[in-house]
Amino acid sequence: MKKQFFLAAAVVTAAAFSLASCDKNDSDNSMLQVRMTDAPTALDSVLIDIREVRVKMSDDSTGDDNWTNLSTQAGVYNLLSFQNGVDTLLASGSIPAGNVKQLRFVLGTNNRVVASGVSYPLTVPSGAESGLKINLNKNISSPLETLLIDFDAAASIKLEQGGYKLRPVLKIK
Repeated sequence: MKKQFFLAAAVVTAAAFSLASCDKNDSDNSMLQVRMTDAPTALDSVLIDIREVRVKMSDDSTGDDNWTNLSTQAGVYNLLSFQNGVDTLLASGSIPAGNVKQLRFVLGTNNRVVASGVSYPLTVPSGAESGLKINLNKNISSPLETLLIDFDAAASIKLEQGGYKLRPVLKIK
């Protein structure tokens, strides 16, 4: 009986030391994942060149100081590959616990639409400069948070005079 008591006491002591030795800064941060999915559309492909995913914390009064660049899996993504419950991890990274005010997707220049087998350039107004923005007010406090972005290609792609334009319809799920 004494042997079991001492074994239990040793386990509890080891656990206490393990928890006490954790870095305080780690407990103040959350790991944020940004994933993407899409709703069906009649287009053959919608190719979006994602270069960077950024997160804006807190309020807007401090300018660009509250932006965090996430580790982004940059590349050209066919939005139509992420339908019917399929999604993909775009970016992840450690952010301070608190309020996320905005997500920003900075796009490259290799954006295209394929309709009826023909490829067309996709114009993205200010996509490479200021990026596609999603305003939100989400408190991040758990060790791992996932934001699923529904990039609605059917509602976002418009055939206008001069070609296809991206007028993004992005929703947080």
